[in-house]
Order: sequence, then C-alpha cells, then structure tokens
Amino acid sequence: MIKISLADHVTLFQGDALGVLTTLPAASVDAVLTDPPYSSGGITLSAKQVDPARKYQRSYIKRQYPPMLGDSKDQRSWTMWCTLWLAECWRIAREGSPLLVFTDWRQLPALSDSVQAAGWAWRGIVAWDKRSGRPQLGRFRQQCEYVLFASKGRFCAPSQACLPGVYSYPVNPAHKVHLTSKPVALITDLLAVTATGVTVLDPFMGGGSVGEACLATGRGYVGCELSPEYFEISRTRLKKFLIECR
Repeated sequence: MIKISLADHVTLFQGDALGVLTTLPAASVDAVLTDPPYSSGGITLSAKQVDPARKYQRSYIKRQYPPMLGDSKDQRSWTMWCTLWLAECWRIAREGSPLLVFTDWRQLPALSDSVQAAGWAWRGIVAWDKRSGRPQLGRFRQQCEYVLFASKGRFCAPSQACLPGVYSYPVNPAHKVHLTSKPVALITDLLAVTATGVTVLDPFMGGGSVGEACLATGRGYVGCELSPEYFEISRTRLKKFLIECR
C-alpha cells in the first residue's frame, strides 16, 4: 500500500480497497461517494470476464485506456465483496453521513442488498441520463446508470434545496481518462447532499473525477485506487488541479 498526501485535505492510497479501508479510523469521514467496478456487461460468467474495454466500449471507438481491475466477479461474489467494503465504509463514516454509489441496471438489486447488509439505511435511487446508449431493436435503450443513495443512520440534509432525481449529462470522450469516467459536473451535483468543507471517501478513485469535484467545491478527499496506472493518472490530475487553484 502506498499513501500520498497532496495537501492537508487530500490523501490518496494505492492499494486494494478493502486493505486500505481497514487501516482508516472510525468516524473519520463525512460522506462516501464512489464508482466501483460493476462486474456486469454479460449474462454468463464467461461474458462477465471479457476485457472491460470490449464489454463497455463501442467497437468503433479506438481510444485505449489502462486495464480496469476487479471487474470479473460473478454476481454472488460481487454482492459479498460489496458488502465487505461497504461495511468498512459504514465504520469509517460519521453518524448521518450520506452514501452515493454508482451502478448499472444489472447490479442495482444486488447493490441495494449489499448496502443494507452493511448497515446503511437505503434512501433512494438517482438516475443519470447519459443521453446515449447502444440501439436495441424493439427494446428500450439502456441510456441510464444509477446512483444508490443511503445514509448512516438518520440523514441530516445540509440545505433546504429540493434536488432532482434525474441528472442528464453526456459523456464527453475528449474529457475521459478512464474507461468508465463520470462527468465532473454530475459528481458536483451529487455532492449537494454534503456540506462544503466535509471530507469525502472514495474507495475506487479510477480517473479522479470524484476527487476533482471535491477539490473544486471546497471539500476534502480521501481516494483509493488498486491500479497503479490509474493511481498515477489521478495523482497527477489532482496535483495539477491544486497547483492551478493556488
């Protein structure tokens, strides 16, 4: 495990999420917002174990990204794995902390089970309309992903704003540094359930979108990433952001 502090309010870990989470103190963060590997994209185990670049990327897109790690579990093992790291997140979060976890339609039922098994109170689902999706003759286009919203105990809203249940942002390939990057603007909107100045935990840092949104909105950030390549991409991205904001 590697630990790097980019600033007093920004700490990054390179290592397995479960291993890192067990080292963090209890009640030390104010929110959890993360985008774990979905381990979906197929019905059979062999289909799930296909290279994520083939599962999640259209064939005509030529841009290559570093390999995604941890995306080949079957649904039962994925559910158990999620319960383990979500239970650690529950321990690390302060009472009242919100939890926001990305997933797709295939894993939404399994994730809702894991969230509740880990001790979180399930509060609802937010839809992200990507404005795109593979055409399917005679069927509905699967153009949404989802964010499962929960809290540790009673959730105390940081404001009186009434937030929407659907956010619509396209994926801009020019801004992607990770195969499954989420738009920073979307992350920024989701952070509305947290107060400025809080510390956000992200066990699956990927390309650093959550980290950038946290820094841009005056929030602290604790990120973890298993892949050495993506850890370096995120470290460089967030360090550059901090320098440019001075």
